[in-house]
Amino acid sequence: MLKYFRLVRFKNLLIIAATMVLVRYMLIQTILSGYGLELQMPIWYFVALVLATMLVAAGGYVINDYFDTKADLINRPETVVVGKQVTRRGAIAFHLVLSILGIFLGTVVSFRVGRPVFSLLFFLTAGVLWFYSTTYKRQLFVGNLVVAFLTAMVPLIPLIFEFPLLGTFSDVIFIYQLNMKVIVYWVGGYAFFAFMLTLAREIIKDIEDFEGDTSLGRNTIPVHFGVKTSKLIIATVLSLTLIALLVAFSAYLFKLSVKPFDYVSLVYLVIFIVIPIFILIFSVLLASSKKDYHKASSLCKIIMLLGLIYTLIFRFIVNL
Repeated sequence: MLKYFRLVRFKNLLIIAATMVLVRYMLIQTILSGYGLELQMPIWYFVALVLATMLVAAGGYVINDYFDTKADLINRPETVVVGKQVTRRGAIAFHLVLSILGIFLGTVVSFRVGRPVFSLLFFLTAGVLWFYSTTYKRQLFVGNLVVAFLTAMVPLIPLIFEFPLLGTFSDVIFIYQLNMKVIVYWVGGYAFFAFMLTLAREIIKDIEDFEGDTSLGRNTIPVHFGVKTSKLIIATVLSLTLIALLVAFSAYLFKLSVKPFDYVSLVYLVIFIVIPIFILIFSVLLASSKKDYHKASSLCKIIMLLGLIYTLIFRFIVNL
């Protein structure tokens, strides 16, 4: 049975769970508590929501490996599981079990929060992941944008499912003058930065997989535009991310009139986000081997994790 779990990229699933937990308890709960309010979704509903998201994502990883076997045999043969340790029929069956369980749990939670239409989110995500593996990832820009968009949805899901329950307390919200835009800005900001960094990382991975994608005729950004142009696209995406971070931090300080000056956030963002992104830009521009691109991809993932850890800093600052 353990061989099947090699297909689901368990570390990535833990990151998904951690993202949802930290966004819910470090961002949403912290902001609500500032207005004397509490989270309304029962803990067991939230656990089911996290499991649903993880299961659908796991199903996506399995089906991606199923359709990506030929490319992986060229790009990273040591990681291939489908066709070696797990039969192709077994992989399809595993994908269906994971996806169906995820959709079922997501549907149950959607009905529990009084928004059955939210169940479409899980149906559509499972479908998009299937078509990503079969079609989208072979199309110029489309595959990269799909993965970036789905990654950006992860921090949004806790807020999407919390909103209907908060809405039933409209009178309390009015009395406490809760500005829901504050929550949307913070969670939406995380979604935006997740989108941008994932987009950059996906293009880096495409350069790393250039050999296999070329052999199979895939129309990825490096194959279509060349490696040099792809590097410039990555550098542009990361530069825009830095500019957006500067704008967001300035808005946080001045529009919200933060006093005293938040030196803790400034120091954290400069040391753990800004400087690593600059290093990442130069790492990509100077990269010349698969090993270099793999290191750059790993650094990008670390930056995303460091951004997630900032939620702990945020709660500390607010409580302080």
